[in-house]
Amino acid sequence: MGEVIKQSVTVSDDQAGRRFDQIAAACFPDFSRARLQDWIREGFLLVDGASRKPKEKLYGGEELSLSVEVQSEARWEAENIPLDIVYEDDDILVINKPSGLVVHPAVGNYTGTLLNALLYHYPDNAALPRAGIVHRLDKDTTGLMVVARSLAAHTDLVAQLQDRTVHREYEAVVRGVMTGGGTVDAPIGRHPQSRLKMAVVRGGKPSVTHYRVLKRYKAHTHIRVNLQTGRTHQIRVHMSHQHFPLVGDDLYGGGLKLPK
Repeated sequence: MGEVIKQSVTVSDDQAGRRFDQIAAACFPDFSRARLQDWIREGFLLVDGASRKPKEKLYGGEELSLSVEVQSEARWEAENIPLDIVYEDDDILVINKPSGLVVHPAVGNYTGTLLNALLYHYPDNAALPRAGIVHRLDKDTTGLMVVARSLAAHTDLVAQLQDRTVHREYEAVVRGVMTGGGTVDAPIGRHPQSRLKMAVVRGGKPSVTHYRVLKRYKAHTHIRVNLQTGRTHQIRVHMSHQHFPLVGDDLYGGGLKLPK
């Protein structure tokens, strides 16, 4: 089990006009800015009980509340897990992540992750935040991931992701026959009843997903998806919200039957 952290602090008037993530770094000096930015995006660090964007300005008097379970970085172990490296230079890696591989240690998955593999194959990455990992794919998703190998590359990649200048494209098979493509613009937050799930909820983080049809089957549709935002489980949540859950996604109602 990790350490459960619960802290709160009131933003002082002399911090008015500064960005949320900058104020958070000043108010919670025991944690790196990269980690705090992750917690902001993931909904663990809130302003007056609500999610806010890292770059949003605060005006003094707000309450910042942090509630998260963390695993000490010092306990992450290097593990000899094979990696499929598609591209490599001095600054970045492009890895073809297989289905079944968890990206980052968390509750229930402290070993056997991509991060553990990176620490083994690229020990210098231990000096980088999250061993160079700047984005994630769900455990059962396969696809390409970019990993930083230098601090400069890490800083640039994080900035590109925050500014949404990175183009991310996915393919999926959903249950049901779609008549055409479209856009889902619906806020995503923690599911009100299940800790394992996200959901479309009032007050959630703005989330936008674009999709188009590639092929229709008798009871399924093969689609290509572009993310305008990058929320946890975004494609899974938005497709389920549209009543077209992903095939194989039991958590969001997709079942396991494959298309014919």
